Amino acid sequence: MNESIRRLEEKIAYLERHVTEQDKVMLELGEELAALRREVRRWQEQAAGRGAAGPADGPAAEDERPPHY
Repeated sequence: MNESIRRLEEKIAYLERHVTEQDKVMLELGEELAALRREVRRWQEQAAGRGAAGPADGPAAEDERPPHY
């Protein structure tokens, strides 16, 4: 009986360590996801600002000939 209790205690210790490691990874992934969302939001705002500025500020239209022609 003593041996089976020892094995159970080892398994519990392993599982507790595993859960702690998973918690750390989940927190890191959550932080990374939040950072990526902020970056995407910033890009969307920049793109929206360029669209409001008009075509003169943006890239040339596809049918417009470059100046070297």
